[in-house]
Amino acid sequence: MFPSKARKAVATGAVLGLAALTGCAKETPAASDDGTGPVTVKATDSGCDLSRRDVKSGTSTFSVSNGGSKVTEFYVYADGDRVMGEVENIGPGLKRDLIVELPTGKYQAVCKPGMVGDGIRGDLNVAGDAPAQVDEDTLLKQAGESYQRYVNSQAVALEQKTTEFVATVKAGDVAKAKELFPVSRTYWERIEPVAESFGDLDPKIDARVNDVEPGTEWTGYHRIEQALWEKNTTAGMAKYADQLLVDVKTVVAKAKTVKLNPLQLANGAKELLDEVATGKITGEEDRYSHTDLWDFQANVEGSQAAIQALRPALQARDAALVTALDTNFKAVFAAVDKYREGDGFKSYNVTEAEKKELGRVVDGLAEPVSKVAGVIAKK
Repeated sequence: MFPSKARKAVATGAVLGLAALTGCAKETPAASDDGTGPVTVKATDSGCDLSRRDVKSGTSTFSVSNGGSKVTEFYVYADGDRVMGEVENIGPGLKRDLIVELPTGKYQAVCKPGMVGDGIRGDLNVAGDAPAQVDEDTLLKQAGESYQRYVNSQAVALEQKTTEFVATVKAGDVAKAKELFPVSRTYWERIEPVAESFGDLDPKIDARVNDVEPGTEWTGYHRIEQALWEKNTTAGMAKYADQLLVDVKTVVAKAKTVKLNPLQLANGAKELLDEVATGKITGEEDRYSHTDLWDFQANVEGSQAAIQALRPALQARDAALVTALDTNFKAVFAAVDKYREGDGFKSYNVTEAEKKELGRVVDGLAEPVSKVAGVIAKK
């Protein structure tokens, strides 16, 4: 659904398990002659070949196969690199489907081998006059409105807590800044898929040092995190704190007006679980503070919020799936609750066995969540 920070896939059971689960278990039908069937995408380390680049408006399925040696991603961009849909962490030899709703217009289809850079781009043309899903289904319209209210509430809290965090950094209060760091990030992580839809704001706010493109300055939360925990100081961090607040305020203003379609909610719920597997379970995300469990919990809460907004429509289409989602969300939250300490979480210094168990429950949730977009796409 949305562009992510450049991610280096880590070959752990959790990551590989999630990649397999979020891939499509059954073969996607071949593209039909009338231009309405799935578009096959053959991604390699040097190519991004689509079976066709003209599709009809409405719901489209892109079946992406990775024939290269690098983990890749696939995006559909509108003007200004606004992301209409994405699938991440497609390992070599794996296939994943992207189901996305596209109005008439001109887009770009993009493969990103290695999950870095601008990717391999090509035009995608959408024509026709298919009505939007929300115009035909009251429950889906209500889902968008419900999720928008959630985003608005989280955006307000994100700005408030980031303002507090920035103030403590600029005041040189290391202890208080450490305390507020995971709190402010909670609201960011809950709505990160929405924030990621605004081009380069996400990497400016949330890039890890290895995510930064050559020639680009490292800024954002993790730049300050490194100073707080590795150097136990805020010295030199005032300009990064100021920029962080400017960027967060920009995201908040945009988030309050963005309108997401039902398939974007479904895809975003899945992408948040990808975030858990590739950054939180591995300990890669908050590598200096080890506050990964705060982010883990927030990602899952954000995923659940998107699913809950879609719940009435899902219940009408596939009640058994709703039951499976409820069961597996409960299992993930129970697994994370074991690491609670006071109002937050213990430092993420866990054993490989504990990581494997967390990966197992996330995989269990990823499987039913990966089915949501397909169910929502049904009329």
